[in-house]
Parts: sequence; C-alpha cells; structure tokens
Amino acid sequence: MNSKIYFAIIFLFIGSLIFGQSKDSQIETFLDSLDTTGFSGAILVAHDNKIIDKRAFGLASIEYNIKNKVDTKFNLASITKMFTAVSTLQLYEKGLVDLNIPIGKYLPDYPNKLVRDSVTIHQLLTHTSGHNNKVSLLDTNSLNFKSVTDFAKLFINDTLLSKPGTKYDYSGSGFVILGLIIEKVSKQNYYDYVKENIFKPADMTNATELEIDSVVQNKASGYTTFFGENVIPKRNDYYLSKASPAGFHYATVEDLFKFSKALRNGILLKRTTTELMFEPKVMGYNTNLGYGIDIDLRYNQTIQGHSGGWYGIHNELMDFMEDKYTVVILSNMDDNGKTGASMVADFFRVLIAEKKID
Repeated sequence: MNSKIYFAIIFLFIGSLIFGQSKDSQIETFLDSLDTTGFSGAILVAHDNKIIDKRAFGLASIEYNIKNKVDTKFNLASITKMFTAVSTLQLYEKGLVDLNIPIGKYLPDYPNKLVRDSVTIHQLLTHTSGHNNKVSLLDTNSLNFKSVTDFAKLFINDTLLSKPGTKYDYSGSGFVILGLIIEKVSKQNYYDYVKENIFKPADMTNATELEIDSVVQNKASGYTTFFGENVIPKRNDYYLSKASPAGFHYATVEDLFKFSKALRNGILLKRTTTELMFEPKVMGYNTNLGYGIDIDLRYNQTIQGHSGGWYGIHNELMDFMEDKYTVVILSNMDDNGKTGASMVADFFRVLIAEKKID
C-alpha cells in the first residue's frame, strides 16, 4: 500500500471514529475497537508517568488457547540493547570506561587486532563500528549458547563491513562486545550486572533472561508469519536463543514502562549522562540515534525509545517527549509493516505526535 494512502487512512480513522475527544479518550476508544485478530500482545499507555490504560489481546499459546495477559512476559528482542547501553554508561560515569579510546584498553586479549586497536565504545553504542549483525543462531544449536563469550564466537574473526567510525551499520555484534566490556570492567557476569543495576533499581520484577528451552508460567510463545508472507503462523523457537547483550530478554509491558520512567527520571543514570545518551549523534536507517536509543525526529515532536523485531516478535517502546506519553507495545507475532504491532504503533505516532502526510 502506498505510504501516503496508508497514513491518510489512519488520519481518517482517527477523525471519523474519535473526533472531538481528548487524546486519552481517543486512546481508550482505539483500544476498545482493536480487533484481536489483528494484534496479539499487550499494550500499556502512560501519561505524566502514570499508567492510564493497559490491555492484552490475542493468545500467548495458540496451541493451547491461552490468552495473553497484561502481566505476560514477552521476548523483547533488540529492546535489550537499551539495557546494555545504560549499563555501559553507568560504568562511564563512574570513570571506569572512556567512550572514545580503542576497546583494547578493556579487552587486551580480544583476538581481532583491527577491532582491538581502533573500535571505540562510542562507535559500538552508535552502530558505527563496522561490525555486522551476526548474532542470530539460525545455523547453530542455540541451546549451546549460555554466556556472552559464546555469542562473541559467532563473529569475532569476521571482516568489518566498513572502517570504524565512517558508516552506520546496525550491529548486534557490537553490543555483544559491549557485554564483554561490562563483564571485564565490572568483574561481574553480564546478566547479574543487568539484574542488579538495571532491573532492581527500576523495580522490573519480571524482567529476566531465559534459556530457550525454559518452561515458565505466563510467558508468551512467539509466532512468525515470516513478516506477513505466510497465512499460517509457525512457532519461532528455532530462531531464538538465550538473551545476549544484543537482544532477547523477557519482560512485561509494565516492566518496560518502569525502565523508561527510571531512565528519564535520573534513577539509572545521572542527569548529565542521561542527556548524553539522549543526544542525537548519527543518522540511522530511519531515525537519529543517541547511545543505544532511537531519537525519531520525523514527527511534530521527538519520539525516543527502541523497537524490537524478529521472527515472531514486534515490540515498541516510545516516549513522546513533549506531551509526556509513554507507549509500550509488546507482540508475540511479527507482521508485514502495516498490520499487527506496526498498525498499533502508527496509530499512536499519528495521534500523539501528529505526523503530517508529505
């Protein structure tokens, strides 16, 4: 569908269905009308740091007809990168790492000499290190991956895509290297560090990493349509792994709201460090980037956060900075960019940030 026509439809929907209502009541009307056949997951909306609505839709298990709930744990995919970025910046503000010197200072035994001698933490955080996105396990046994070092073996000797610092290339691999640095400098296991320094102070009581074969109550199974190509969805277990610093932690919508609030309110980082994280530094594929965070300037107000997309996963954490709305969308089904979580996210962008049709 042509993008102009698509956004026109969104505008017409808003105008005809909810004309004259406040934004909060428009959101309620939209959620009341949301068809569970078009979206599977959970949605949380907050305003001025207070939750105004929280809903669940669709099924956590299609096979067993188990419904999603507002406290269901969903796979976060790349939203995990925000946890890794904040962890790195915590070490920076303690004076334990420098953002602009080669990582060899912290990983002197890193086997790739070019990376060791030229790549900086700044470049890793902004996806400008030249690394690839090779952290998927499609051709390996994902059950064997238990540690950050295990993930690093997937790419550690690969040739860089570009000279460090010269080009944006989205890179999960770079965030795995940040995980190695976190472990080396903090002298803690990456997963323990994140639990103690991110999840605990933010009160994210359900956030966790899980082994791929873990049996856990109230966890959504993921279902892939191969991004809209298949009518019948398939379980996405084969495409998953335990969480790495690049992705795949689990959490609830309220966990992510608590994370957003703690980050914006100076609980996880000092104010000056938070401002440094939020400052646009490079242009990505569609948005500007700070340190491990997307800064979307395409709308009538700044939208900050991160998305998480993978087979059977589509998530959005969006902070509308001027109107002080936070929207969390966690879905256990991928989509074609126009339906499902994509459609839901576009509704909120248009309503709150007032996207104009070009």
